[in-house]
Amino acid sequence: MRRAIDLALASMGETWPNPAVGCVLVKDGVVLAEAATAPGGRPHAEEQAVPAAGEAVKGATAYVTLEPCGARSSGRKSCAHFLAEAGVERVVIAALDPSPFASGRGTERLRQSGLTVETGLLSEDAAVLSEGFLHRLETGRPMVRISEDGKGFDGRFVAAPRADLTTELNRLGEAGYTRLWTNEGDLAEALRDQGLLTEQGD
Repeated sequence: MRRAIDLALASMGETWPNPAVGCVLVKDGVVLAEAATAPGGRPHAEEQAVPAAGEAVKGATAYVTLEPCGARSSGRKSCAHFLAEAGVERVVIAALDPSPFASGRGTERLRQSGLTVETGLLSEDAAVLSEGFLHRLETGRPMVRISEDGKGFDGRFVAAPRADLTTELNRLGEAGYTRLWTNEGDLAEALRDQGLLTEQGD
């Protein structure tokens, strides 16, 4: 799972509107394949790792940082179906996904297909990977944090001095942004005053 988290961390800021997810396939103590969500959010990590493992994937364990989707907005085959049909035997998930396309549906589909499912491994370490995605689901706005270099963020938040910050963030949320950064300064103070800045540890 640590490797899956590291893969996803390396992709943060490139996968919006989807969260960065890592997937590592292991069998008999050997890593068969690994992948992270592709730039732009597609294809998902599982969709890349399974084909890379080939026939050896049958009976393997998948370590995934976020619950595989149980349905797809596009109507295509979900990652839960994808893993089950490939012959994966066990799925270890760091964090459950409350989005409409997962929300327990992924784990339910996996179990219904006869796979062993375990959840919660390194969940605290994996939380950073989806916090912006979940924030946008809950508020309609991307999360904004202070950063010196913006590494791992979708983009930098800038706004005119008289702009309505909530309106600007709602617009960016509609565009799919999940994590934005700003420097300490007047904009950060304005965001903080309006409760729109997510401090580290919040």
